[in-house]
Amino acid sequence: MSVAVAVAVYVRVSTASQNEVGQKDDIKRWLDGNQIPAETVLWFIDKTSGDTLDRREFDKLQSCVFNGEVNTIVVWKLDRLSRSLRDGMNVLCDWIERRIRIVSVTQQIDLNGTLGKLLASVLLAFSEMEQETRRERQAVGIRAACERGVYKGRKPGSTKAAPQRALKLRTERNLSDQEIADVLKVSRRTVQRYLRIAEQVGES
Repeated sequence: MSVAVAVAVYVRVSTASQNEVGQKDDIKRWLDGNQIPAETVLWFIDKTSGDTLDRREFDKLQSCVFNGEVNTIVVWKLDRLSRSLRDGMNVLCDWIERRIRIVSVTQQIDLNGTLGKLLASVLLAFSEMEQETRRERQAVGIRAACERGVYKGRKPGSTKAAPQRALKLRTERNLSDQEIADVLKVSRRTVQRYLRIAEQVGES
């Protein structure tokens, strides 16, 4: 029995509060422009960090790839697959070796073969570097504000509540340590300390 071959679309936003509509609209325009029938398209949408490949919808997409159910994968941008250069390249190389067409609609690239792997590695490397640069700039800005005496930090009395808020962001919104750190405007290490405190309070 033959397996129906379809186009798969993968969409990812970093947090549950972010909206994926913009990505979906751009991809739908690409699908329409390439006259791809809607009934042949499988959509996979994750609302979680790209720091890890451990994502529910991404796992479903990978199962479809393994079973030979798709021959084309469309993304809004390559970093939607992964923020990690190593993870992203492992995924892309596997797909290319399986002769799957990979399209990034906003970057206007169509990956296949050896040249596709090379181009993907460059784009993913820039994406990883951009993210690290953004985090470094944030840290530098905080240090500069502290030196000028204008960084207020957390509001008085918020330290006690912060561990519980961090735990709530983890359990209810499934955010990563870095995403929680961005929300609370603290370091990732501080978030990890908050989570340990919250868990200890819950066990006491």
